[in-house]
Amino acid sequence: MAGAHNRSGKLWGGRFAEETAASVEAFTESISYDWRLYRHDIMGSKAHARMLAKQGLITGNECDAILQGLTEIEQEINDGTFVFRPELEDIHMNIEKALTDRVGAAGEKLHTARSRNDQVALDIRLYLRDEGAALDRLLAEVQEAFTRQARICLGAVMPGYTHMQRAQPVLLSHHLLAYVEMFGRDRERMVDCVKRINIMPLGTAALAGTGLPIDRDFVARELNFPAVSANSMDTSADRDFGLEFLFCLTTIQLHLSRMAEELVLWSAKEFEFIEIGDRYCTGSSIMPQKKNPDIPELIRGKAGRVTGSLVSLLMTVKGLPLTYNRDLQEDKEQIFDALDTVKASLSITAELLANSEFNTERMKEATYGGFMTATDIADYLVTKNMPFRQAHGVVGRIVTLCQQRGIELVELSLEELQQFSDRIEKDIFDVLSVEGSVNSRTSAGGTACVRVEEALVRAEQQLGIA
Repeated sequence: MAGAHNRSGKLWGGRFAEETAASVEAFTESISYDWRLYRHDIMGSKAHARMLAKQGLITGNECDAILQGLTEIEQEINDGTFVFRPELEDIHMNIEKALTDRVGAAGEKLHTARSRNDQVALDIRLYLRDEGAALDRLLAEVQEAFTRQARICLGAVMPGYTHMQRAQPVLLSHHLLAYVEMFGRDRERMVDCVKRINIMPLGTAALAGTGLPIDRDFVARELNFPAVSANSMDTSADRDFGLEFLFCLTTIQLHLSRMAEELVLWSAKEFEFIEIGDRYCTGSSIMPQKKNPDIPELIRGKAGRVTGSLVSLLMTVKGLPLTYNRDLQEDKEQIFDALDTVKASLSITAELLANSEFNTERMKEATYGGFMTATDIADYLVTKNMPFRQAHGVVGRIVTLCQQRGIELVELSLEELQQFSDRIEKDIFDVLSVEGSVNSRTSAGGTACVRVEEALVRAEQQLGIA
């Protein structure tokens, strides 16, 4: 029976006497999606080869042959001439088999002191480290788009909402800069996430490390990792970094979705707060008058897709014993799809904002209904030494009178206002106007023009906007 061994033709098939079923190959392959790791797989393999040569585990000539072969393979993949073979399962085996075919026995030595378990962990960490930087650039572009619009619209007022009811007047620029803050936190989260991604796993092998004289610190330096992982079993089983990365992606997409919801509402006839450029809208196949905000709608819809990727990986790892289990192959499709979705959403958002115009006159008109300066009267009474709860009640009665008469607060005379409190004087009209209300909000982080100008300058400096 000895001659029947390794009829599988696999690089791992020494103990198998039968070929792998075609259905199993189709079910288990990952090359259809993990091919995108090729640059990082080759980068890691080159560093590993240099370490093996340094440690005397392969010769200098063998190392040179491996490095040259890997360079040629990478060029072929870049050129689109490399043939990926599904029967070789994944990107690691495809590259290793091509290398062995090209350079012979030297290629067979590359996997010394290495398992696919630590190899794939390395590839994903290298990949996500780069993608974290790419996401930071895209997030900065979206922040810049919001900041530029905030500068254009500085001074324009609009209704601020709670419970989707008009609440208090605010500056449009203040509203736009709120998203700059959101995406700033997303950038901070991603930077912090990359710190935990940026730990070198190679050298832990399958789960227990290796008895061969490797130098993990050398590989870490070659690949610009500041540290190596501390426990081989944890390294083999760990996908925390993937979960955290997916959480960061989900938060970004949720922020984009909240923005998209507002753009959908604001572009409706009932609001008419924004005009999205024709190039970023679509029409109806039956209603010729329609101009639909499809881009924001799709961004909003994709929040479910990205959140689903996070939940999927959470469920994948929740019941896995240490260390590596094939279930972990399910990490890549979730990470890749969520990453592609978020990057596309960020990119189109920056374009859309740059090609939209806010209807500031319509926004200002919308501040004239709904008694939006009522809180300002309460604050005014507090400055006259009235307890806030009493002031709240006084203003409530004033609003009731206005509702009964069908008028706004600014339409009341001083005498009418004084019927509710003798502490009201003619300076009350300074806070009854929308502009007066806005500019009274001078607390740190408030919507007063002076505070918004400060925040805008700070954002422009941070983003390098001239």
